[in-house]
Amino acid sequence: MNFINYALAAAAATCLAFTGAAEAQGVAANTIELVNVAQQGSDIIVKIDMKDELKAPPAGFSIANPAKIAFDFPATANGLGKVTQTVNQGDLRSLNVVQVGDRTRLVLNLVRNMNYTTRLEGKSLYVTLASVSPGGSLAQRVTRFTEESVIGVRHSLHDVNFRRGRDGEARIVVELSDTGTGIDIRQQGTALIVDFSKTDVPEHLRRKLDVTDFGTPVTSVETRTRGENAQMTITPKGLWEHNAYQTDNQFIIEVKKIVENPNKLVQGTKIGYQGPRVSINYQNGDVRALLRLMAEELGLNAVISETVSGTTTLVLKDVPADQVVDIIFQQKALDMRKNGNVLLIAPRDELATKEKLDYEARQQISDLEPLRTEAFQINYQKADELQKLLTDSNQRMLSKRGSAVVDARTNTLFINDTSPRLEEARAVIARVDVPVRQVLIEARIVEASDAFSRNLGVRLGYSNPYRNGPGNRGLAVGGGYTSTAQKTAFVRPDPITGEKVLKQIVEGTPDYASMHQINLPATPRSGTAGALSFLLYNSGLTELLSLEVSALEADGRGKVISSPRVMTADQVEAMIEQGVEIPYQQATSSGATSVSFRKANLSLKVKPQITPDGKITLSLDVNKDTPNATLNTGSGVAIDTKHVKTEVLVDNGGTVVIGGIYTQNTKNNTTKIPLLGDIPFLGWLFKNNEVIDDKTELLIFITPKIVSEKLGLN
Repeated sequence: MNFINYALAAAAATCLAFTGAAEAQGVAANTIELVNVAQQGSDIIVKIDMKDELKAPPAGFSIANPAKIAFDFPATANGLGKVTQTVNQGDLRSLNVVQVGDRTRLVLNLVRNMNYTTRLEGKSLYVTLASVSPGGSLAQRVTRFTEESVIGVRHSLHDVNFRRGRDGEARIVVELSDTGTGIDIRQQGTALIVDFSKTDVPEHLRRKLDVTDFGTPVTSVETRTRGENAQMTITPKGLWEHNAYQTDNQFIIEVKKIVENPNKLVQGTKIGYQGPRVSINYQNGDVRALLRLMAEELGLNAVISETVSGTTTLVLKDVPADQVVDIIFQQKALDMRKNGNVLLIAPRDELATKEKLDYEARQQISDLEPLRTEAFQINYQKADELQKLLTDSNQRMLSKRGSAVVDARTNTLFINDTSPRLEEARAVIARVDVPVRQVLIEARIVEASDAFSRNLGVRLGYSNPYRNGPGNRGLAVGGGYTSTAQKTAFVRPDPITGEKVLKQIVEGTPDYASMHQINLPATPRSGTAGALSFLLYNSGLTELLSLEVSALEADGRGKVISSPRVMTADQVEAMIEQGVEIPYQQATSSGATSVSFRKANLSLKVKPQITPDGKITLSLDVNKDTPNATLNTGSGVAIDTKHVKTEVLVDNGGTVVIGGIYTQNTKNNTTKIPLLGDIPFLGWLFKNNEVIDDKTELLIFITPKIVSEKLGLN
């Protein structure tokens, strides 16, 4: 939004700046007390009376569309008591006075662009508005956007940016060093020239920007130094109009496309009539003479038919000239046709009859015109596809006598038709037969895992080799020793017979697992748990108590990165995959079995589309399958599937995360002997504990890049 529109909105929305004018005047050093407007000949004089004398004229700038001239008064309050004033003097319609803080802006609302000059006389500022000279061509007219307000000081450009607007308009944003920079705008030939008075251009901004790919009316913007000034050359194409405005140190110029309307005398995107305002008192005058005068006022080349006759009476005041012509057309049933820059004005029925005869004559000429055959070498497209495009029965581009033949070997298209249709076909082929831009899509599929487990278990046993006395040796049920070292360490002779009692007892005992009354060892998912064994006995080795504590803690982290990449043309689907095919048995209709295969692949399927502003729309289908041998059902190996299908918009070279899967598996298992396992502290001798905390996360990153036609990709 430019500052003018902002100021008008602010004036309509709030009265704070004006109801508090007394407070503002206490802060501001000066005040606008009165504004008078008078017309002297073709010029308009605006007199602005101030409370105190101005040391220098205020900074001013003009806007081409809509036509406005604005002046900024620093440290000045609005003492008029109102924010708008209707004038209707010549091309000056009204004025707005808006105060923001201690600054006041005076805006002159014009019918059309005008040149202005300023001068100071005592406490008054005089602004003289003069019409743009009609003798000079439009291409050479200069609009003084902003006068230089700080004399003798060098200015500079800080930055130049190009953007595409919401409605497809080009927007050139220039960062200025200060608000006192003088700016002139003029149209020179087909280009728009912007001169910045006494302004330096840094070396990195002296460049030419090729902005064709942005899809705006502007094809290039060149900034350079011209003498002591900075000059910007904006090169548009087709029909266009421009609009410029400034907010603080930011100068913005917009270039919009004009869609030509043959029914309008004055072209432009502005709604309503745009011609110069005229006042007419025409009593019973000739219509042809009045149309001639309006054509001269609008600067048009007009041919008025001899059949235009009659008289009319018009009394109009301050009405656009193109509206006057429209009124006459409605009164007299007239119409116009535009041929280049020449208008043909005639009765509506006469023009319709003439056009009908022209169409019939052209149709007859087309039916009789000789046919020519021309060969078109197709470079980037398939010739048979272009043949279908040109000869499609629903939208046939060739004439009813025309035909197209394809030579598949040389990819050549032969078209036989009239000369005008051959020219149209040549334009279509030149538009379609162009190289397709390439897009490189890089994907990174990251699968991270964090596994943690803790296992704790015990084995507890009691034995008494002499529980029935020395002559009747025995072993308690489940009793025994806990390790080989303990078995050999306590072998001793029998006190009566001298035999190695413990060794014989050990050789005759059951296996190790059945030698404990409490058998709850650690059960890790993988690996072997560590064990710590204890043996308690009395001095006569008649009472033995064995204890084994087993434990294992495992903490593992892993990361699997898959990075498929594929290059494809714009709007062409591509796929890349890598993996294995797993065989499995499948029953057939005859009862026999056959071997089939199932894929477990990493695949990337993508279809890119390059937008006019250089971004990329991606239709993505990413699949990551991995075999899971732990879930083998006997019929085949199970497959873990991770699948993402989506459509995203990404900047060229940007990275987007299109999906993520986070999984956490937490377990806490306890196996214990009832009652005994619940005893505080001692209960750990009668239980087994297992803690599991597994985390997995899957992220998919996509990075598309448009491959330049002039550069290779390593």
